[in-house]
Amino acid sequence: QVQLVESGGGLVQPGGSLRLSCAASGSISRVYVWGWYRQVPGKQRDLVATLTNGGATDYGGYVKGRFTISRDNAKNTMYLQMNDLKPEDTAVYYCNALIDLRSYWGQGTQVTVSS
Repeated sequence: QVQLVESGGGLVQPGGSLRLSCAASGSISRVYVWGWYRQVPGKQRDLVATLTNGGATDYGGYVKGRFTISRDNAKNTMYLQMNDLKPEDTAVYYCNALIDLRSYWGQGTQVTVSS
């Protein structure tokens, strides 16, 4: 089966930057859609960004212009570059990949933005 592992989270001050990585391993034939989502306690999991295999991107309006989603197909790895981080960006960030007929999730990585 496919496994997704996120990394790169941590504590950063407002205005700082982080780059999250999501490494996929296992039986991977084709990733149709990569995605980043985030969730805070008591709230629904929200879209951060998605990237199709054709290169189309979609961003949540609250991160547009600050975050960039990208991929390295050779490494089966997806990235989320986060700039100008704000306290409201604090959440657990989850990697997602749509592979064949199934959707897979990583375990999440904590991002905390605080002064």
